[in-house]
Amino acid sequence: MWLGPEEVLVANALWVTERANPFFVLQRRRGHGKGGGLTGLLVGTLDVVLDSSARVAPYRILHQTQDSQVYWTVACGSSRKEITKHWEWLENNLLQTLSIFDTEEDITTFVKGKIHGIIAEENKNLQPQGDEDPGKFKEAELKMRKQFGMPEGEKLVNYYSCSYWKGRVPRQGWLYLTVNHLCFYSFLLGKEVSLVVQWVDVTRLEKNATLLFPESIRVDTRDQELFFSMFLNISETFKLMEQLANLAMRQLLDSEGFLEDKALPRPPRPHSNISALKRDLDARAKNECYCATFRLPGDERLDGHTGCTLWTPFNKLHIPGQMFISSNYICFASKEEDACHLIIPLREVTIVEKADSSSVLPSPLSISTKSKMTFLFANLKDRDFLVQRISDFLQKMPSKPPGNSRAGRKASIVDSAPESSPAPQEVSEQPASPTSPLGGLQGSHAQEAPTASQGLLKLFQRNTPMEDLGAKGAKEKMKEESWHIHFFEYGRGMCMYRTARTRELVLKGIPESLRGELWLLFSGAWNEMVTHPGYYAELVEKSTGKYSLATEEIERDLHRSMPEHPAFQNELGIAALRRVLTAYAFRNPTIGYCQAMNIVTSVLLLYGSEEEAFWLLVALCERMLPDYYNTRVVGALVDQGIFEELTRDFLPQLSEKMQDLGVIPSISLSWFLTLFLSVMPFESAAVIVDCFFYEGIKVILQVALAILDANMEQLLGCSDEGEAMTVLGRYLDNVVNKQSVSPPIPHLHALLTSGDDPPEEVDIFDLLKVSYEKFSSLRAEDIEQMRFKQRLKVIQSLEDTAKRSVVRAIPGDIGFSIEELEDLYMVFKAKQLASQYWGSSRPAAVRRDPSLPYLEQYRIDTNQFQELFASLTPWACGSHTSVLAGRMFRLLDENKDSLINFKEFVTGISRMYHGDLTEKLKVLYKLHLPPALSPEEAESALEATHYFTENSSSEEALQQEEQEGAGNDIQEKRREEKGTSPPDYRHYLRMWAKEKEVQKETIKDLPKMNQEQFIELCKTLYNMFSEDPMEQDLYHAIATVASLLLRIGEVGRRFSAWSGRGESRDSAPEESEPPAPHPPQDVAQELQPPAAGDPQAKAGGDTHLGKAPQESQVVGEGGGGEGRGSPPQPLSDDETKDDMSMSSYSVVSTGSLQCEDLADDTVLVGGEAHSPVATTHSGGAVDTDWCISFEQILASILTESVLVNFFEKRVDIGLKIKDQRKVERQFSTSSDHEQSAVLG
Repeated sequence: MWLGPEEVLVANALWVTERANPFFVLQRRRGHGKGGGLTGLLVGTLDVVLDSSARVAPYRILHQTQDSQVYWTVACGSSRKEITKHWEWLENNLLQTLSIFDTEEDITTFVKGKIHGIIAEENKNLQPQGDEDPGKFKEAELKMRKQFGMPEGEKLVNYYSCSYWKGRVPRQGWLYLTVNHLCFYSFLLGKEVSLVVQWVDVTRLEKNATLLFPESIRVDTRDQELFFSMFLNISETFKLMEQLANLAMRQLLDSEGFLEDKALPRPPRPHSNISALKRDLDARAKNECYCATFRLPGDERLDGHTGCTLWTPFNKLHIPGQMFISSNYICFASKEEDACHLIIPLREVTIVEKADSSSVLPSPLSISTKSKMTFLFANLKDRDFLVQRISDFLQKMPSKPPGNSRAGRKASIVDSAPESSPAPQEVSEQPASPTSPLGGLQGSHAQEAPTASQGLLKLFQRNTPMEDLGAKGAKEKMKEESWHIHFFEYGRGMCMYRTARTRELVLKGIPESLRGELWLLFSGAWNEMVTHPGYYAELVEKSTGKYSLATEEIERDLHRSMPEHPAFQNELGIAALRRVLTAYAFRNPTIGYCQAMNIVTSVLLLYGSEEEAFWLLVALCERMLPDYYNTRVVGALVDQGIFEELTRDFLPQLSEKMQDLGVIPSISLSWFLTLFLSVMPFESAAVIVDCFFYEGIKVILQVALAILDANMEQLLGCSDEGEAMTVLGRYLDNVVNKQSVSPPIPHLHALLTSGDDPPEEVDIFDLLKVSYEKFSSLRAEDIEQMRFKQRLKVIQSLEDTAKRSVVRAIPGDIGFSIEELEDLYMVFKAKQLASQYWGSSRPAAVRRDPSLPYLEQYRIDTNQFQELFASLTPWACGSHTSVLAGRMFRLLDENKDSLINFKEFVTGISRMYHGDLTEKLKVLYKLHLPPALSPEEAESALEATHYFTENSSSEEALQQEEQEGAGNDIQEKRREEKGTSPPDYRHYLRMWAKEKEVQKETIKDLPKMNQEQFIELCKTLYNMFSEDPMEQDLYHAIATVASLLLRIGEVGRRFSAWSGRGESRDSAPEESEPPAPHPPQDVAQELQPPAAGDPQAKAGGDTHLGKAPQESQVVGEGGGGEGRGSPPQPLSDDETKDDMSMSSYSVVSTGSLQCEDLADDTVLVGGEAHSPVATTHSGGAVDTDWCISFEQILASILTESVLVNFFEKRVDIGLKIKDQRKVERQFSTSSDHEQSAVLG
């Protein structure tokens, strides 16, 4: 590549001059190429340690003038070919021009200007517009590609200098982090280390410090542990590795989401020292953290953040923190965790103005909202720019906010007005909800659809005045009053100041009248509901009457959802639940419906309208409990792993016992998936849900730890899992909410409490208090960190389960060992994943669906199959391999969806490795018949039409045979029934057995091969033998066999013609065998080897005269279609299909076969037998009468021992898999510099 000219003072240090002229010098790096000795080793080591560009570009061209001591670099090259091209260009285009100049300064100025011009022209053509990575980074990416053989699509994210510990020896080198791989390269004093790990293979990634490895990063895969240390900035490196590994896990978990995620957000102002991808990943991490912190919709994009202070009127203070601005929200988070959080939706903002600065209040900014609240920010560094960004976003807001129509409830939230007045308005706005089917009996009641306006609890609760409830009622009234005071001081609605006081009130329990409203606010569901008016009603309308697997599961579980609650003991509640669950399954088909969603949704419906319950469910499934409710409940398994880890940290004495009993997996899934709603009395679990919507998963983990802690003594005394489950079950049944004003609802799990004295009741508020006192050190950031670590474990263990399941699904007679099958599966899976790596739009990448059965999750298309086939096949055919691979793919793709799964893939590979001679030849034979041989491979359209008509006729023939077979069976059945009066079912068993047997194909079932197909087969065999050590012997043998088979086919053709004429003259009885005509019979007796009648005949066996009649019969079969009962036309199933319209082997051998050796060996074929063919038929027409059967090919090959040995030779697939995995992981071969250094 051309380089911007830079000064070089010492031109010959570490470089050797190879060519020179008066103005330029071409040099090679010492130690590169042949020889080099000790100097080469030292130079190579220096280049790696100092990250010199000479490691990638060991050639350069310098510009010099005769009297000057200064040299200028003008070009460099990674290979001699590249640098020679530049050298020749300089000699041809510049040398004569330079000799015209008078002074050396003019020459140097001209050369520098010319080189800069060339570089500018190249950049204009090659580089896309927009922000480009800096030069240093581009150079590092080039090194990475060259060193590890990565394709263009593999992007480098960042690279770091570090040490890799090999044993106890650190190897200093460079760590390259790309989107899909972790790569490390080191070259020290002749010892080279080159590592490549795919992120999808990483099972563990952690930062640790031990005596042996001071502050290192540990990377584990299934088969190795790697340690890297001595980083300049280990935290930044580890964070980036985490992000990349997380992306890879997302790819394994949800390929569709992964493909959508590829469009990463780009920051508006790029930095000059890091790569664009690194910036994108940092932006993504910040964005995810922002959305999680403030519970914002997932599609919200953070624009920027800045330090500032917020004036808080409730305590008259300026609180320092960070202001975040995104397209729809302004948010504030204080530096102290609990001091203050604030969310201001831009749809609520009315005025943004800059207030006057003062020494007390520098750069203030005032924001006013529709709810008459004003927020004062100060100490803003770039206030003008900030105001401009906010006004830009405000201009993009819709002029009439979509939330206006819902102002009824909003007004009630802000003004503390009773909620009864807006209810009728909301009912009228939701026309779709009442239309859903509620059943005939409930028809009149259904039309009102009260669930559209309020929670079911209000409908099914006895309207007892608070005064009549005594102490409980008074307590509830006090709670309501406390919240109203809080609303007055801190604001109500989305713009409420959220402080430590808010958390205190939540922990004391949210009053039932406010529960639905506060759940919507704390979960962020309110934002989505207000910005998507009518969305739920539309979904209900679309999903009504639609049937799917999800709706079937929903129907099954509807009556199991809180059956003890009166709201779900009638059709009204059940119908509301049905609508919400079905609408969500329709919205998010990747989740659809998962057990436990029904229990959670039924509780949401008690406290909110259908639409509110729907958006709360969206917040739960998609943000607050990520991946919990997918088909493999990955999120719940991840948090189960965190729970186990926390048990080890907080309750070490109990942890080991719980592991031995195996209790944690049993309990945690039901606890986490249903938020304790299925295991605790409803009134108590609702308090935990209050805290969960405010605090997130942290509360669930804290409470779970508190429950184990409270039962520690009893659990330590348990002898098995059942006993431990009973202890915990009884404890949870007796967690009560003494403050609840609802009538107590019997809990189904209370049935466990029988026999002994019931355990003491535990107040839910005491349990929460204990959980906060003992385990409040848990932080949201720590949980996210632990989630990442556990996600690696869980997803990789699920992948291992999938691998074992797929391998188990492979039939036992496949021939490969379990280890080989597992290795093949990993290679197959890697190939499918690679289609997603580099932005491919192949169907396999798009169609991978983790919800499918394991066997169908990974499927490859024809291009990927060709790549795998080329590296794994024992039949290497040079340039013909891809053609053979395409045919094998069509043969294996039985359902014709252009994708094959692992089972089909292994079946195809196994036939080439583990079949006997007959099986291997059978596969080869089938690869040259339709459907493997596609009509496109034929030379003329005429042949293609023949192929299609033949194919339909062959199907008819098959159907006819089946019908005849079935008819025979029915007759047999009738004969049996005459003798036995009770019905005999043996007939059906026989039919079933027969269906099973159809899969086992015999030699007789194979259709015959026409001349073109046979020529294609010969072509494949010639290509197959071209790389074998016994090449010449094999050529000689196949030429002999081909010649012999051509003559047999010719005899068959003449016989076919004769029998066709005979049958048309007078139709002989079907059973009679026509005698063979004399001349062909003589040829047959003379030429035919031991035929299908004796398939086990050994190679080189003599032809016995006694077998002549049998042989002639075989020849007759060869020409007469499908045997004795064939129709008058002499064509077999596949005779006129495909390939080359050549009438004889001699014509083909003149060069139409793409094989150099074929023309040389044509002489061996012999002339007499096929010369009449050439005269009889024109060279361009298809010889439709010519055909040959598989038995004849098999018998002919058995006569040549060298061919028999070739096909019976054992090939070890293990070595081929290793080579393929090296290619897959992009291991590079060492450059010639390093190789020579090692050798030297």
